[in-house]
Amino acid sequence: MSILPQLIINSIIAGSIYSLVALGFNLIYGTTKFFNLAHGVLAAVGGYTVFYLSKMWGLPIIPSVIVGVLFAGFVGYLVDRTVFRSLRKKKASGMVFLVASLGVMTALQAVIAIIFSSQFQTLSTGTFKVYRMLGGVITQVQVIILALSIFIMFALAILLKYTRFGKAVRAISDDEEVSKIVGINTNKIIGRVFFIGSAIAGLSGILVGFDTGIEPGMGLSLLLKGVIASIIGGIGNVYGGVLGAFLLGFIENFGIWKISGEWKDAIAFGVLLTFLLFRPQGIIKK
Repeated sequence: MSILPQLIINSIIAGSIYSLVALGFNLIYGTTKFFNLAHGVLAAVGGYTVFYLSKMWGLPIIPSVIVGVLFAGFVGYLVDRTVFRSLRKKKASGMVFLVASLGVMTALQAVIAIIFSSQFQTLSTGTFKVYRMLGGVITQVQVIILALSIFIMFALAILLKYTRFGKAVRAISDDEEVSKIVGINTNKIIGRVFFIGSAIAGLSGILVGFDTGIEPGMGLSLLLKGVIASIIGGIGNVYGGVLGAFLLGFIENFGIWKISGEWKDAIAFGVLLTFLLFRPQGIIKK
């Protein structure tokens, strides 16, 4: 097996996972204008929901995945309804939202650890097919990850550009107060945005669970990579987040070609600092 084709495949798969996290994060950030730190833990919510239904209850994989995605979306919607909506009514500052989202993340992560323990778990129930492509190896799960990331990117782009809901989201993103004046129910739209973004995060956690495994703190790592990808590509820009995700995936994997894999996170944050210093608006402006 040649190392170069495998590095390219690994970079594409990493970029696909990061893009799913970045898509949901950018959707919520673009609408609400705050860094939702609780976004990452919803990946763990989705993964552990599938683990509970498939491994403990014995439900088939496909229904378990569907329920896991919907439940992650519902939890995200519930967090907005109970925490963030009241903060919006009080016109809280961005720092208050940030601290509140940190509290939600910590609480949900603790609940998951209490229920399922901190032990590493896997969602795979059997062996998956392995394909050889251009001298590299890619698994069936990784093919699904790539296909779903591309599908969701285009589906979200179509939803935002051609539907009435998408126009309302873009209006709120431009100016929430003016959107209220022209008759848009901003709380209702933002609630739906949280549901969709959280469901995408849940799906990313489920896919990671099938590819490598799940543990209660997995959301923080995914969130950091998703945020870095969003900033690199252009914070609040759906297309930019995807571009940044794949760019980050390639830089990370090729960056550790000749050095230890432990440097991967350091490389990612190095790229982030470079963009913050020289191009803070990202590759694509909002």
